[in-house]
Order: sequence, then structure tokens, then C-alpha cells
Amino acid sequence: MRCWRDASILGMHAGGMTMCGIVGLYLKDPTLQASLGELFAPMLIEMTDRGPDSAGFAIYRDPVSEHQTKFTLASDDPDTDWKALDTDLARALICQARLDIQGDHAVLVTDADAFAAQAWLAESRPRIRVVGSGRSIEIFKQTGLPKDVVEQFKLTSAHGSHAIGHTRMATESAVTTAGSHPFATGLDLCLVHNGSLSNHNHLRRKLERDGIVFQTENDTEVAAGFMTLNLRRGLSLHAALEAGLVELDGFYTFCVGTADGFAVVRDPFGCKHAVLAETGEWVAMATEYRAIAHLPGADTARIWEPEPHKIYTWGSA
Repeated sequence: MRCWRDASILGMHAGGMTMCGIVGLYLKDPTLQASLGELFAPMLIEMTDRGPDSAGFAIYRDPVSEHQTKFTLASDDPDTDWKALDTDLARALICQARLDIQGDHAVLVTDADAFAAQAWLAESRPRIRVVGSGRSIEIFKQTGLPKDVVEQFKLTSAHGSHAIGHTRMATESAVTTAGSHPFATGLDLCLVHNGSLSNHNHLRRKLERDGIVFQTENDTEVAAGFMTLNLRRGLSLHAALEAGLVELDGFYTFCVGTADGFAVVRDPFGCKHAVLAETGEWVAMATEYRAIAHLPGADTARIWEPEPHKIYTWGSA
């Protein structure tokens, strides 16, 4: 096994400080869930030098009932009238709705049909983006340094079962909030990516013909759209990731969040840094080990480099 505590292997040398940083933490021990944000926030901040342009995270917490959907919404318009959104939605769709405003993001919970609610949002609030949806997922992302994103969305004090995050150094598209990761791939599913896809323009056109709608020019959104289409066609997440190993050209490490865990996969050449660590209490992944080192028990954890072209899953991913 490689020694991930060796700086020459950790990518801490000059040549390794390029592209983005991704992190994930899945708590096997429920007693740690109250401290998820406290454990996870330093992981995201530690990857600042790999991604100073923007940062984002998906956190899984407070699942709603099976008859409800939780939407994370975002807007770049400072004049967005958030306060009227839930009452207008409830009146239009004859449903219940409640809204938790968090800066330029908000979490909407409603018992309206999910597709009807999303269609209403697109028509009535076109400047508001749906950045995630499901029963437990909440996605927050913003331009700027990771520490500022952590503070803006009060990540340190957050509770939950697991989280994945991303710090971005833009290479394929503009630095915008919409272009930040994670990207939603389906209900309670999202994806973060370190690397670059070489065939994203070709795939984008193909996916658009199949009905996938894109909000940005980001190559990672193409990977998310590819997963979305395959999941809609009835493939399992594992099968969709296997299809991605065939269809997605480039160098990448993906971390995919699910309702109950996460999945990690590297491209067939394994060119992008990744490390996994596991104890009896948690599983963590990161672009570099230094993002994991502070976790309780990290010094005695099982630590390994994920193999290229192999899918790793925890929970029901």
C-alpha cells in the first residue's frame, strides 16, 4: 500500500496543485451525525489551493416524508422575492409548501407533485434555479474561497448523515455559481468531479437530443446529464457509472452522492489524485489525504488509493 502521508505522493508538490479538489464523508456511526459539519468543513477548506474559484457541497439530512419533495433553489438576482414563493406555489398547485431562506439559496419542501412543482418554478420564477431535489439532499454552492462558502451556509454547525463537496479551479467554463459543483443527477443524487472531459461537447449535443436540459457550459454538467439519462432509462447507479467508464473520455475522478451513501470512480488511466479511508465509524474520500487527516481515528484508518476503472460504493449507492 502506498504511504499517503508522504508529501511526494499526496500531490502536495507544485505539479500536483492543479485542477479541483473533491471530498466526501459518510458517517457509519449515527452518534457522529450531530457533528457532520464540524468534521466535514475542514475537509472542504483544506482543498482551497486546488480550487480557489468556487466551492459547493451536498449534505444529506432531515429527510421529508415519502409524499414530499425537498428542492434546493438558488438565484443570482438580489431582488428575488423569496418570501412570496411558497405561498404562491401553494395557491397555484393547491398544496402545502414551506421555505427556508439561506442567503441566495433556499430550501423548499412541498407535497405537490415534484414535476409539477418544478414546471411551476420554471414558468413563474425563471431566474430561480433548481440545484437539487429529493427527500434528504440539500445543495449549496457559491463563487469565492471555500472558507467563505463554509461560513455563508453555516456548514460547520450542520448535522446530517453524509456529505460530498468540491473546490473548483475552472478550466472548461466561466466561474459562476451555476457552474460550481455539485451537479444534481436525479432525486437525492449529485456528482462532483476532478478532471476534464474531452468529449463533452459531442455528448452535450447527443444528450440534448434525448431531452436533457443544461444550465451551463460546464463539462461536469455533461457527466451529470449522462448519469441522469441512464437513470431515467432504468439503469442502476452502478450500471450508469459503468456506462460512463465507456462513454466519458478524459481524465477524471467522480464522487456521486446518493440518499444513503456515495460512490467513487476513477477513469481507466487513474490520472487524478484520489484517496479513500475507512474506520468502523466513517468512510472518507478526498483528492489528497491531508483533507482526511484531522478526522477522529484517521491515524489508524484503512487507507488506500482507489483503483482505476473500478467503482466503490457505500450505503445503497
